[in-house]
Amino acid sequence: MSCPKIFSGYLPELTYDIMKHFQNDFSTLHSCILVNRLWCRLAIPLLWENPFSIPTGNYNFIGIYLHNLNGDLKTKLNEYRIKDNLFHSDTLFNYPSFIKYLNTWRIISSIEKWSKNAVRTLKPQDRNFNSVSNFRRLIQMSLFKMFIDNEVNLHTLDIEIFTFYTNWNSYYDDIFESILQNHNFIQNVRNLNLYIGSSPVYTNDSYALIKNRISQVINSHQNLKKILLSYGSIPLYQSLLLTKDYNCSNTLNTITLYRVNFKGINNLDKIFEQLNVLESVHIIYCLFLNISIIQQIISLTKPFKLKSLFINGRSQIDESLLLLLQKSGSYLENFGCRFCLNYSLPLKQQILESIIKYCKNSIKFLRTYGVERQIIYLVFNLIENTKQSLNYLSINVIDDDLVVSNDNKECNSIILQNLGQALPPRLEYLDLNLPIKASDFEIFLKSSQDTFIEKLLINNTDGQDILPYIKEYIMKKKRVKYLAIINSFERSDDGTYDHKELFSLKDEVDEFELYNIRVQNYYDSLINMYKFIKQIN
Repeated sequence: MSCPKIFSGYLPELTYDIMKHFQNDFSTLHSCILVNRLWCRLAIPLLWENPFSIPTGNYNFIGIYLHNLNGDLKTKLNEYRIKDNLFHSDTLFNYPSFIKYLNTWRIISSIEKWSKNAVRTLKPQDRNFNSVSNFRRLIQMSLFKMFIDNEVNLHTLDIEIFTFYTNWNSYYDDIFESILQNHNFIQNVRNLNLYIGSSPVYTNDSYALIKNRISQVINSHQNLKKILLSYGSIPLYQSLLLTKDYNCSNTLNTITLYRVNFKGINNLDKIFEQLNVLESVHIIYCLFLNISIIQQIISLTKPFKLKSLFINGRSQIDESLLLLLQKSGSYLENFGCRFCLNYSLPLKQQILESIIKYCKNSIKFLRTYGVERQIIYLVFNLIENTKQSLNYLSINVIDDDLVVSNDNKECNSIILQNLGQALPPRLEYLDLNLPIKASDFEIFLKSSQDTFIEKLLINNTDGQDILPYIKEYIMKKKRVKYLAIINSFERSDDGTYDHKELFSLKDEVDEFELYNIRVQNYYDSLINMYKFIKQIN
């Protein structure tokens, strides 16, 4: 198929199709720009589809955007006497026209970080709070006007609001005003997503303003795809979703409940019953997931497609959780549980047995905290049961609620001596957080030698030095792509070990790079559940 296309003049189309596979590999795309004019012309739009989300910490792209600014906004910007070196004197492409994804929170935070450097060039008399605030608002208004004037074809608009940090300030209000005054700007948006994070308590004024603005945007678009509710924001959505003025029953396909307090919520069944195209529900570290809430769910006449369930020690769960797993287990793809002292041993066993029974070959992400010797073999059975689908695995034996004892040490050895042979041939992510005995770790590495791990994380606090084994069985055999380790490297005079990150040891990092293994910071590499759930949807 590809050869006839090449000889028929389809080389640019094929090259672009290949480049799209590197859409999130920004270093590779930057390299493509340097190959030739064709590759540059194809790679630039991919790099500029969503520059606000590129995790480089470099916000110079804002200055590039502002180069083409003209009219009154350009005049107002010149009044601040910002140094010219913050703006590019010439640009090769119309960069604003390439934008495909916009996220309100990322726009505000990116402008704030870029402007910190710009504000340093302001005249001393202009460096007051009002001047800086007005400057940032001007930059924000300028960018939105630029996108609107270019009639960009937005694929996704994320309305992400964090009132905990911003207290619903004027920046958000400006964004909504721009959107509402230019309906064509979001007319063709395929994915309109809503993410509201908040402090536990809204003020009456901020609650009313948020509800009013969001209602206006939703009603002007009528194509809401996703909702993420967090902390104290669920009352806002209850009023929006149950109102007669707005109907998202035929558009809303994803609901995520993140750290929501279910206490006192009594009409979840009414919300879910009216949603006709709901494809996935995610419940992540929510409080009071008890019989009252679960009874509302299991009474639904429609399937409840629970794709993610993560439980922590404050979830106040009981045996009613088993009923939820029975109803929705066949849909579950992401599961995590902190097996702390709040739960009895029989309940822990029943939870794992239910996951094994009802979630056959469906779990892609498994996270366990506080694994004890009495339940470790059930965890192994679960891994074996989901080997065909499992991509992400996190095992954390260390838990603040569990006292370190001989049972814990025995559990560590059992895990390392048996885990390797239970792993699938490939994992995207493996995080091991437990004190490691070197001889047990060697057994694990040998028994897992046929498994390739894209990203391997190890927190070996209070364990033995495992770096020689990592080099022998991981580095030299190139069994990982990304590696992050907290290890015990040197034994001091008092018998304790000096714990360091591999990432901080330059010579070691350089050695791993010779084998094309990128060493990363451990805590930066950990999966953030909020971001993970957003990305998989």
